[in-house]
Amino acid sequence: MPEPGDRPGERLQKVLATRGWGSRRVCEDLIGEGRVTVNGEVAALGRRVDPDHDLVEVDGAPVGTRPDLVHYLLNKPAGVVTTAKDTAGRPTVVELVPAEPRVFPVGRLDAETEGLLLLTNDGELAHRVAHPRHGVVKEYLATVTTAGGPVPAGAIRRLRDGVELDDGVTAPARVSQPSPGVLRIAVHEGRNRQVRRMCEAVGHPVTRLVRTAIGPLHDRRLPPGAWRPLTPAEVIALSQATTVARSGF
Repeated sequence: MPEPGDRPGERLQKVLATRGWGSRRVCEDLIGEGRVTVNGEVAALGRRVDPDHDLVEVDGAPVGTRPDLVHYLLNKPAGVVTTAKDTAGRPTVVELVPAEPRVFPVGRLDAETEGLLLLTNDGELAHRVAHPRHGVVKEYLATVTTAGGPVPAGAIRRLRDGVELDDGVTAPARVSQPSPGVLRIAVHEGRNRQVRRMCEAVGHPVTRLVRTAIGPLHDRRLPPGAWRPLTPAEVIALSQATTVARSGF
């Protein structure tokens, strides 16, 4: 039976350091404190891992170990669809990022919704970000129709408490009104066209919708149609955000 250090692959502390978790000494401390698991088992110092097959986690947050993993943050413009290919010939989000390696969008924004979208080939992280159980919060700015003034407090309270939709009552949301007729809404469920349907249900249909944050990810300087790779620190922060199971705010 081989010892942990005799396994083929790269040393665990080197993999963690390469992925931005700190210096090798810091990563050795993480392992020594029992905070690192490989395939669900607490790792020993000197453990080697196979980046193509082993699932490495720090405090329950997955560490993408394959060297070919990429994570792109895109500011999606209106009129672009969140698919890899569109039968109607409309522009797609994957056409706005590099063709290789092949990536896919995490979650969906409808064609007219603008704002931040994650595209990646990191299947484990993508699943965690998209799955409602992990509750990664997405924040939006919604411009809504009003009678000429601000959205009434009663409508905002309904959005915060939960709104009855055709697929059930929504979970509580964070809602504020930074200016009359503009709502900042944070949700973690990810239902289809959820924010639009919520606002319509309380009598204030959306005229413009922009996603401004995905968990810890935000970038006001990224122009519409532009993309950039996530920094190692952003990948770690996003991974850590998936370790919190939410039922509400």
